[in-house]
Amino acid sequence: MREFITGNEAVVRGALRAKCDFFAGYPITPASSILTGFVRVFHAGGGIAVETEDEIAAIGQCIGAVMSGARALTASSGPGLSLYSETIGLAQMGEVPLVIVNCQRMGPATGGATATGEGDVLFARHVTSGGYPLPVLAATDAGSAYRLTYLAFNLAERLRTPVIVLTSKDIALTRQTVDLDAIELAPLERRLATAPDRPFAPYAINAPADVPAFAPIGGQTRVRFTGSIHDENAVLTIDPARIERKLTHLRRKIDDAADSLEDTEPDLDPLAETLILSYGSADGAARVAVAMLRESGAAVSRLTLYSLWPIPTRAIRAALTSRVRRIVMPELNIGLYCDAVRHITGPLPIMSVLRYDGGLIAPQTIVARVRSCDGDAAACSALSPVEGSSCRC
Repeated sequence: MREFITGNEAVVRGALRAKCDFFAGYPITPASSILTGFVRVFHAGGGIAVETEDEIAAIGQCIGAVMSGARALTASSGPGLSLYSETIGLAQMGEVPLVIVNCQRMGPATGGATATGEGDVLFARHVTSGGYPLPVLAATDAGSAYRLTYLAFNLAERLRTPVIVLTSKDIALTRQTVDLDAIELAPLERRLATAPDRPFAPYAINAPADVPAFAPIGGQTRVRFTGSIHDENAVLTIDPARIERKLTHLRRKIDDAADSLEDTEPDLDPLAETLILSYGSADGAARVAVAMLRESGAAVSRLTLYSLWPIPTRAIRAALTSRVRRIVMPELNIGLYCDAVRHITGPLPIMSVLRYDGGLIAPQTIVARVRSCDGDAAACSALSPVEGSSCRC
């Protein structure tokens, strides 16, 4: 059945499909309707929705709920993600399977509350101290917001980690016609719990990339939880070997799963000399631009990125056939993710099409870049900004 829904409504529906039964959040544009959506859904029972006094309280309550057996989500925007930062680190250290939705808006600081932007793509990856990785997904529309929210719960449970889902103001608040029943979803991941008859240690693992099991819910097992460096029993430690083992584990359980975390959509032409690499709100314009270029006889490829971190290296390299001479990359920021993928693409020129004034990139802008710039730095720099966008080679 096709429905006319917003991206925020799709997030709520995706979370419910993943058996989310706890939400805590603080109102902030453009994420507030996720909070009100959960309040309406849980009003008659089936879960708990809390409007907290601030974002710090919201994510703290979610951690407590998850460690008590719930499946929890919180949602905010860039300023709220800033306030979440320290507690996301707590969730990393405590290995808490938590989903965080960040409805981006124009920034920095409070920025433009009612203007769109996608300037948190690096912040989401490096949101905590220590630099340890966590999965970050990026929706492109309401349908992918639904799917990726569901997927985020699966990844969080599989890896015992916080997972961030990025949307933006236009995705969050724009209504689109979507058939949610037609969207293919993987089986729901169940929480890994230690068998009741086996000895339990809160963070016991055999190999660095292993994921520790939870204690049986409702049992008499004592479970410690701390944000400080700890051993397999969650007891604070200063032993270098135990410290290295714990921190190596936090990195390896994500990095070793990088290939399986890749989520992309290739639309490749074997004759293409141009690859359009897109994510987020700009993906819609990229799709239209590809259709326009192909109608005119141009050979062009597109790769949509739904997973941003870890960088989907395998998919990007597979799209870079021997014929590809240039990459065109539209972004609603100052070119943040472009810089992140340069070490994968090597000397291949990347033509950034940027807009960060609160508006959207038009398909015609992308088409003009492909036709006029052609990977030539001199020609690129000679182009005038179009609709607030800029181009870098």
